Amino acid sequence: MTAPVIIPFAEGEARLDWLGLVEALKAGHQRPKAEIDDTFLYRGKDTLLSRAAWIDGLGLAVKSATVFPGNPAKGQAMINGAVSLFDDDSGALAAILDFHLVTKWKTAADSLLGALTLARPDSRKILIVGAGTVGRSLHAAYSAGFPEAQFTVWNRTRASAEAMAAELPGLTVADDLAQAVAQADIITSATMSTDPLIKGDWLQPGQHLDLIGAYRPDMREADDTALRRARIFVDSFDTTVGHIGELKTPIAEGVITRDEVLADFYDLDAFAREPGDITLFKNGGGAHLDLMTSRYILDCWTGAT
Repeated sequence: MTAPVIIPFAEGEARLDWLGLVEALKAGHQRPKAEIDDTFLYRGKDTLLSRAAWIDGLGLAVKSATVFPGNPAKGQAMINGAVSLFDDDSGALAAILDFHLVTKWKTAADSLLGALTLARPDSRKILIVGAGTVGRSLHAAYSAGFPEAQFTVWNRTRASAEAMAAELPGLTVADDLAQAVAQADIITSATMSTDPLIKGDWLQPGQHLDLIGAYRPDMREADDTALRRARIFVDSFDTTVGHIGELKTPIAEGVITRDEVLADFYDLDAFAREPGDITLFKNGGGAHLDLMTSRYILDCWTGAT
């Protein structure tokens, strides 16, 4: 029996390419629709989250994350985890991948695929809202997809935005969010906001709005006006519409209808825009995307791609 491959973060990342992963995500969505399921176990404030997916012909994956809020006080990481990737033919364990590697590349490539299919190809001004770890990943991914773009970052705490700009040459800091949104071709937002930060009144015809941060029913990054003005797309109906406040709340309140969420990645041919459209993409993630990403990482590791 062949031992499973173990893929750590730095060594695995060195072999990856953002546009290559985008193509892998496209190909993954041409396969039969994934079966997905999430489970949660709790011990006080500690959590074990496991997300599982099975795609016929591609394999099976279980991404497990432990969230221990008390760890930082002990000098340890709050979130740890791993992805177990299983062979589709035999069910044998094929690889164990670093949790943070899979999550980083899955999340940013998900948004990049949305932007490459919905944003204007001549987009040159990209605003990143949120100066955290995901914001840095988005800068890397969007730089690959829009190599001529100029980037600006806005963050509630300006010092964090300045720190990010110091790390990434050419990145400038915005002080006024409304002005920065109005001047951007693409706005990509990765915050932990529960109250909408981005107002639809600020949006301009032809813009693309990419929303990543909200993942709970009580979280939103864009207001009702933004949803009313935009053509709305998602990565997965199953992980967004009924689960994340960005869409669940306005649908429940009658702000938009379910039919106004036009398509997900299983119907990429429907991802289209007219020149003056405002497009909105909700990145909700999902274990099927972790599986596609993990398979791509393993293929890069073994030289299969």
